[in-house]
Amino acid sequence: MQTLSKEKYQQLRAGAEVLAADKHGDKVLQLNNGDIMKLFRRKRLFSSALIYPYGKRFSDNVKQLAKLKIPTVSKLSLFRIPSISRIAVQYKPLPGASLDDHIQQHSFDEKRIRQFAGLLAKLHTLGVYFRSIHLGNVIVTPDDELGLIDVSDMKIYRNPLRPSLCARNIHHFCRYPQHRNALFPKGKSALFLQAYLQALDISENKKAAFEKAIAKQLEKHEAITD
Repeated sequence: MQTLSKEKYQQLRAGAEVLAADKHGDKVLQLNNGDIMKLFRRKRLFSSALIYPYGKRFSDNVKQLAKLKIPTVSKLSLFRIPSISRIAVQYKPLPGASLDDHIQQHSFDEKRIRQFAGLLAKLHTLGVYFRSIHLGNVIVTPDDELGLIDVSDMKIYRNPLRPSLCARNIHHFCRYPQHRNALFPKGKSALFLQAYLQALDISENKKAAFEKAIAKQLEKHEAITD
């Protein structure tokens, strides 16, 4: 991890577009060269971030996803910025538009439902638990592949995820009404679950346990109606 002096950080920060900020300061910047700089602060005096900073988690997860051949951000650098008490990552953004953008543009269709279900099944089979997954964090690349961004809140296990953990992951993005309505449209609300189960690289007997756990979560959100 490199250390950025106050002067060097100010040089990088000059002219940058602020993409996200809160009362504590900048959170995401787009630098003049097109790179993204994401800034992480430790929210509590004593937390796991003291031992394993979120910026380092982001960096490690990007490297792991690259090994698993999941499209994500690239050319990442990790910095410590003592003058503002931040850890920062600088990277080339993953080109493309998010699935949420496709919803806004009315171009989210059955193909995208199947595509996202297939990606999620692949992640779960590979042991990837992306806690913060939602359609704004999934990018459709120019090659029409799906990739991931904003990946600090992720854990990668050695083995495929168990059914209850997969169901919990699906519960997360079901909390967003617009995303839930897009993934489970009236008349075709069972399509996502069918595509997800079909894409799982497991035996038919094991799929029954996944279907039961996930269907229970979807019923809570009234996602499956047909």
